[in-house]
Amino acid sequence: MIVEHLSLVDFRNYAEAEVSLAPGATVFVGSNGQGKTNLAEAIAFFATLGSHRVAQDAPLVRDGAESAVVRTWLAHGERHVQLEAQIFRQGSNKARVNGSAVKAAELPRYAQVVLFAPEDLQIVRGDPSARRRFADQLLVQRSPRLAGVIADYERVLKQRNALLKSARARGIRGEGLSTLEVWDDKLVALGSELIRARLTLASELAGPLASAYTAIAGADHGAELEWSLSVAGAGDDDDEDASGRAALDIAAPDPDTVQSLFREALAARRTSELDRAVTLVGPHRDDLVLRVRGLPVKGYASHGESWSMALGLRLASAQLLRAESRLGDPVLILDDVFAELDAERRERLASLTEGFEQVIVTAAVAHDVPDALRARVIRVQGGRILETTDA
Repeated sequence: MIVEHLSLVDFRNYAEAEVSLAPGATVFVGSNGQGKTNLAEAIAFFATLGSHRVAQDAPLVRDGAESAVVRTWLAHGERHVQLEAQIFRQGSNKARVNGSAVKAAELPRYAQVVLFAPEDLQIVRGDPSARRRFADQLLVQRSPRLAGVIADYERVLKQRNALLKSARARGIRGEGLSTLEVWDDKLVALGSELIRARLTLASELAGPLASAYTAIAGADHGAELEWSLSVAGAGDDDDEDASGRAALDIAAPDPDTVQSLFREALAARRTSELDRAVTLVGPHRDDLVLRVRGLPVKGYASHGESWSMALGLRLASAQLLRAESRLGDPVLILDDVFAELDAERRERLASLTEGFEQVIVTAAVAHDVPDALRARVIRVQGGRILETTDA
């Protein structure tokens, strides 16, 4: 897949911008705060329907405007497609494909982007929510329909939590909570589908991750990943070994097995849920455990190992999408990454990515980027595109 052109209106610090791109490697160069990352963020929006820097859409809209418009022209071999997203400060976003209105959730069907950024270190070192978000965004890129499953699960979870809070406030217990069973059924159905999709993803990502980590770090330290599931007892202080036992049972994510575990876990935690007025079981409580040398990366890995794991996850994602996509290679975006790496890791990363159809790099200093990824340089200043030069 190739991004041929990008057009922005009232996006971040851009009142208007037009950027033409080409196959191969392109570097956006400019001082910090000039808008380089904003261009990368706009391209990636079509693939993930969100930002890698903020959780809400409002900051994407330029100060003083009510909405932003992002358009891109993509080439999938001989096929060309125009995508448009109108991003609102409040309310639902709008989308178009070749001028025709579609649901925003349809956009990832046409755009596959893998973005590396300094924020990726939070996937490794941050809260479990960062790792869940990483996994779910990759799931949506591989199977866009899962965006609806995730949205529906979050809606049901919100309704169920509201019911638990209401029940606690009114002192309702036992038979008085029959309504909760309806929400339990919906939670189990949607949550089990998401759990199974995540388990399958982890299984298929394991090999590419191990290879990518070795290639980046220059040593085979056995990079691994595994889901810690709340439906299997993870996070339950009453049964510290439950997650390990149940993980063996669901190595192949059979739908009936996952749903049975989910229902049993809900029943076991019912009293605690009523006391705390929150849903304690489900994919919203799970964690993707990352290990190097058999130890959790979070808390044990060095800074270099953590960076290598974060980059390995993104590169493994790109390899996975590349292997199964009918759109061609995903577009690779390396956002201000090279400044964080030593010279050896820079060259390794460049050699691993230069073979993709299109690589977009942002950097404050052009010479931080290896020669192999500096075919074209676009200079950015104050929300304006200044010039384009070919190496």
